[in-house]
Amino acid sequence: MVQIPMIEARKRLTTLPENFSRNLEESAIAVTRRGKPVLAIMPWELYEAISETMEILGDPEMMKAIKRSAKEIRDNKTIAWDEAKKGLKL
Repeated sequence: MVQIPMIEARKRLTTLPENFSRNLEESAIAVTRRGKPVLAIMPWELYEAISETMEILGDPEMMKAIKRSAKEIRDNKTIAWDEAKKGLKL
């Protein structure tokens, strides 16, 4: 993760969106004060993805469903996509 001092972040704030779109490896920037990270700046899409992930991880029912699905995959209890499509009401 790239780290920049607070003063530099202030100067670059308006250009950061373009920097993120040009440099895809740079997913977030740590803003430092006296050499210690105090803020993270990231693209909105990354923020939304992290928030959604945290929401899912905090939902016991959702986690049960994910664990059940992972077990079904490990146990090879899946069905073919063509078979699944037949059961959908489109």
